[in-house]
Amino acid sequence: MNTQNQFSDRIDWGLATLLILFMTASILAISSAQTTGQYAAINTNFALRQGVIYIVGFGIIAGMMFLDMDQFRRIAWILYGFGIVLLVGLLVAPEAIVPYINGAYSWYRFPVIGTLQPSEFMKTFTIIVLARVVSSHNENYSDRTVKTDLLMLGKIGAIVGLPLLLISQQPDLGTMLVFMAITAGIVLVSGITWKLLLPFFVTVSTAGAAIVSLVIFAPDIIGRYFDDYQLRRIYSWLDPHTYSSGDSYQLTTSMSAIGSGEIFGKGYLDRQVYVPDNHTDFIFSVVGEEYGFIGASIVVSLFFLLIYHLTKVSLHTKSPFNVYVCAGIISMITFHAFQNIGMTIQLLPITGIPLPLISYGGSSLIGVMFALGLIFSMRFHHRTYMFSSEREV
Repeated sequence: MNTQNQFSDRIDWGLATLLILFMTASILAISSAQTTGQYAAINTNFALRQGVIYIVGFGIIAGMMFLDMDQFRRIAWILYGFGIVLLVGLLVAPEAIVPYINGAYSWYRFPVIGTLQPSEFMKTFTIIVLARVVSSHNENYSDRTVKTDLLMLGKIGAIVGLPLLLISQQPDLGTMLVFMAITAGIVLVSGITWKLLLPFFVTVSTAGAAIVSLVIFAPDIIGRYFDDYQLRRIYSWLDPHTYSSGDSYQLTTSMSAIGSGEIFGKGYLDRQVYVPDNHTDFIFSVVGEEYGFIGASIVVSLFFLLIYHLTKVSLHTKSPFNVYVCAGIISMITFHAFQNIGMTIQLLPITGIPLPLISYGGSSLIGVMFALGLIFSMRFHHRTYMFSSEREV
């Protein structure tokens, strides 16, 4: 086999194909979304810019394939520290550099390139550091005890706690929830005993159910601990039609758009329901209205195929560090997709989380592509012992 074929065989073509399908779906949906509402009057081609961002993302992935996972492990703390510096900068930089957008100071604004949201990159930086710390801990403590597991939880809590604290000051609840999902995914596969995990998850679930119950049945009590806008978010989710002219306007219009698409949809550019932010957070409403249940199912199936592919990689790798990286990426993408699609159909509250690889947004898309670049690196450098003798797709 010649060198060219060896190089080609080491590329994860299955994942590359999925990304091309996501790119196609994204550009089609955004090109339609930008033709209505206030975006029609803006002299900006969001679909074209999304295509350019995808090309940049593929370039980043190509560059990352020349670094193996051991190198990413070595620079994990450097990446984490760089991300923390960027998050701190959001709190101290002047408003000319860090504008107030959508109720939060979450973006840097730069000439030419536009806005940059560092928390999108911090997600992957945190995944790499958590994978390094958990794998190193398990190597150092081969005899697992409750004490060593508590020590690991303490390390994980410290690593995740710092970016969570900084992000809470922006504030950005949606991104905080993503960090929690990433942490939960890595903790679940870290080997920590269920004697610690089960009480924790039961406590968290019980607390969540108690808060929702208090909101519904005892609003006077819960009102002492939550701001009015936070309570309105919950009420508008539970009873959107009562607040359809205010807090739940996006939700009601999104459900109307998706519902009106029925089975086969209305067709490309043939939409009647305008949904605010339908090229970013509510892009799924465009898919549902124009392509109906069939088109929406295809998009959901793409995410299932992506998660399946990432899970397959994690099951075949020989490196614990790689397993934890895969677990963090799977948790991040799964939560993003589930939360975004769920909020457009009233399954979950609105949190402002984009639909990964579909919604318009440079930071979000590049952040996910950077994370998937790690998967490409695993395949490129470890195929010979990471997979069985059969050809993997």
